[in-house]
Amino acid sequence: LYLLFCLCLLYYILEWFFLLSHEVLNPMYCLFEYAGKNNYCLQINPASSINPDHLTYFRFIGRFIAMALYHGKFIDTGFTLPFYKRMLDKKPTLKDLESIDPEFYNSIMWVKENSLEECGVELYFAQDMEILGKVSTHQLKDDGENELVTEENKEEYISLLTDWRFTRGVEEQTKAFLDGFNEVVPLEWLRYFDEKELELMLCGMQEIDLSDWQKNTIYRHYTKNSKQIHWFWQVVKDMDNEKRIRLLQFVTGTCRLPVGGFAELIGSNGPQKFCIDKVGKETWLPRSHTCFNRLDLPPYRSLEQLREKLLFAIEETEGFGQE
Repeated sequence: LYLLFCLCLLYYILEWFFLLSHEVLNPMYCLFEYAGKNNYCLQINPASSINPDHLTYFRFIGRFIAMALYHGKFIDTGFTLPFYKRMLDKKPTLKDLESIDPEFYNSIMWVKENSLEECGVELYFAQDMEILGKVSTHQLKDDGENELVTEENKEEYISLLTDWRFTRGVEEQTKAFLDGFNEVVPLEWLRYFDEKELELMLCGMQEIDLSDWQKNTIYRHYTKNSKQIHWFWQVVKDMDNEKRIRLLQFVTGTCRLPVGGFAELIGSNGPQKFCIDKVGKETWLPRSHTCFNRLDLPPYRSLEQLREKLLFAIEETEGFGQE
């Protein structure tokens, strides 16, 4: 009877954490928002100040998330990887922006790859932002609205603009969340993990169905009969579930699948199946494009070479742009 009581109590505790997280993280309350129209990871809503008590709520949510982590309980919905990086006091990169705001990312890449002077474009170290119908101008640096972006200072502009995009309008909310979290679990305890491991600890690991994955994968410049594709699936078959989750994170940006499995994966432009593309040289590492759920897999010459390169990529690199 005592054992039955303990099992029932454990069930209700698990259910309590899961259900409460579903409620407090619900975007309907304007504290959090989805990262994009087709990205259901959460990020802090810059308009949360519509609720005058929003910072109190963020402090409470920080405590609650820390309590779930401390007791090894999972939450219903995950955050964006840049948010986990912020919890770890790591600086998000330009590559991280691709999965949460592809339009903004593409605009920055256009600036990076084109001559502003030749295109007749004038930019300054300032950026407008609208919250609740009110437009404000943020100076990316002192007197930024009067400093023209040139080819010489363009990299500085891109770096400052990227930093601003990750913090715009959410500095106070993020601090309140982290302060609350730190009251229960010292943030320094998290420094032993990376952002992907932190996501797994908070959201748990789904069991990956390999046959569903294979059935809902498409190929570019390969076919399902290509030897590299056979080798790829052999490597995935040999992985334990945690490694498969890390591969999923590497290519899609999240460790969680939709309810319908791989058939319902979402990209930046809507439904987008897992894709393997033949790109690069055999000396390159595989690369990922999380916006499109695409893995660039070079034409390796052996199973062992593919295994070595793929495992290194998912453990040691951060997605797009790795060679």
